[in-house]
Amino acid sequence: MSLNIPLLKNICEIAGAPGFESRIRNLVLDEVKSHVDEYHIDNMGNLITIKKGSSDDPKKVMLAAHMDEIGFIVSYIDDNGFLRFQTLGGFDPKTFTAQRVVVHGKKDIIGVMSSKPIHVMTPAEREKPANKEDYFIDLGMPKKEVEKIVAVGDPVTRERDLIEMGNCVNCKSIDNRVSVFILIEALKQLKNNAHDVYAVFSVQEEVGIRGANVAAHSINPDFGIALDTTIAYDLPGAQPHEYVTELGNGTAIKILDAMAICDTRMVNFLRKTANDHKIKWQNEILVAGGTDTSGIQQKGKNGAISGAISIPTRHLHQVIEMADKDDIQASIDLTVAAIENIHTYNWSWT
Repeated sequence: MSLNIPLLKNICEIAGAPGFESRIRNLVLDEVKSHVDEYHIDNMGNLITIKKGSSDDPKKVMLAAHMDEIGFIVSYIDDNGFLRFQTLGGFDPKTFTAQRVVVHGKKDIIGVMSSKPIHVMTPAEREKPANKEDYFIDLGMPKKEVEKIVAVGDPVTRERDLIEMGNCVNCKSIDNRVSVFILIEALKQLKNNAHDVYAVFSVQEEVGIRGANVAAHSINPDFGIALDTTIAYDLPGAQPHEYVTELGNGTAIKILDAMAICDTRMVNFLRKTANDHKIKWQNEILVAGGTDTSGIQQKGKNGAISGAISIPTRHLHQVIEMADKDDIQASIDLTVAAIENIHTYNWSWT
C-alpha cells in the first residue's frame, strides 16, 4: 500500500503552534469523523475520537498523536516594525538563521528571521553561540502597517513545504504531524477492535505534555500507546551506540525516555505483534525528552499499561525533518495490528 503523500503534505504544512491548533484540528476532524463512532473536543482543545469495540466487556485503549508543532508567539513590536518573540517548544537558536516564518495575525503574512549581519560583528560576536535574543522577525513593513495586521500574542510558525527525497519525506513539523497522519490512516483501516479505542489528537505536547495529561485524566484508559517521532542519529560522526534509531530500519518500539519507562508487558506485546505480522521494527531508548507516553501512563485514575510506537526522524526540531516512507508504513501497520490483537494478549504480571 502506498502512502497518501498529498494528505501527509497537507498535515505537515498546515499551521498549529502550541495553544493554536485550530487549523490542524479542523483538518483532522474532516478526515476522521466518518471513520469513528463518536468525537468531541475537550476544554483543552484535544480532539477525542471513539471507535467502539465488539467485546461485551471492552477495555479502554488510548492512542495519542499530538497536533502541535514548535513555533513562536509575538511578544513585542518595535518602533521600526520588527517583531520580537518567545518560543513555544524547544529550539536550537542557530536553526533560526535565514528562515522564513508565517505570522498569523488578522491575516497570514510572511516574515524572515534575521540577526546582526556578520559583516558588522566583532570577532568576539562571531565566536559567540547563537541566542534567541539575537533574532527578530522582519516583515518588510513599517510599524504602522505591521500593527494593522499583527498584535502581541499572535502565533508564528515556520514556513517549509514537504518534498520527497529518495525514499524519504522532508518538511517542517514531521514532528509530530507524521504521527497525526499515521493515526488517521490507522483509524481508516481499523476493522476488528474488541476494545473501545480512544484516538486522541492532543494539543500542547511541545510545551509539556499538557493535552495528553488532561485527556488521560478524563478517559482513564486501561491501555495506552503514544505515537511520536524519535531521534534518528545515524549521521556522520555518530557512533552506532548513539544512534537511538536508524532511518529505514523499521518502526521503533519505545523502551524508555526521560519521562516514562514503558510497561514491559506493552513492550513485549508490541514486539510480538510486529514479529507475528512481519513488520520491521527496532528498539528505542531515548535518554532525553519525552512524549505523550508519560501523560497516558500516569494521569488516568488507575494508570495505564502504556508504551509507544515511534517514528525514526532525522534533524528533529528543524525545518528539514526527515522520515523514511517504509518506517511510516510500518508504524501504521503496527498500530492497526496492535489494536486488533490487544485483547488476545496475557496482560497479567505473572
